[in-house]
Amino acid sequence: MRDDLELLAAWREGDRQAGGELFDRHFVAIRRFFRSKVGDDYEELVQRTFARCVEVQQRFRGDGKFRSYLFAIAANVLREHLREHHRGKQFDGDVSSVVDLALPGPATAAGARREQVVLLEALRRLPVNDQIVLELFYWEQLTSAEIADVLELPHGTVRSRLRLARDRLRGHVDELSRSPAELESTLGGLERWAAELRQQLG
Repeated sequence: MRDDLELLAAWREGDRQAGGELFDRHFVAIRRFFRSKVGDDYEELVQRTFARCVEVQQRFRGDGKFRSYLFAIAANVLREHLREHHRGKQFDGDVSSVVDLALPGPATAAGARREQVVLLEALRRLPVNDQIVLELFYWEQLTSAEIADVLELPHGTVRSRLRLARDRLRGHVDELSRSPAELESTLGGLERWAAELRQQLG
């Protein structure tokens, strides 16, 4: 099976099937990236991300992972969308959350376990940039160095942000939990609940 860079090289040579395979390989992850932030209004943003990838594919030099490059495009598309949604006001991804912007959550979470519901709501209450960092780390298994490439930030800044975002997440889980037992279950099994929530949103 060809890896991403081999598919990209073939696509650049005019192999449309290789381009389609590349998109199929990453579609679910990009859809999940948007669904956790804009709910079921994700389709246009997914399309915009892949359309932009087609437009700028020649700019990817191959000195990183194509997947990280694609998430970087998605992050830029998301920021543009949030600025449009927040038109007339100053949008700051280090401060504003998707809850602050009154963006809808994914409908499928309604049937999830309570811990998953709490975790998703806690993620959505984080500043957007913190939410992106945690989801890329826990759901997409990107390293802090790869996340730094996605967000165009120094590696040390991303590592600091990961620590701070985890602390903020725990604070929101504490606020949202209905009982000490629910709090303990959610925080104690954070990686498990994150993995199950990832499957639901996929």
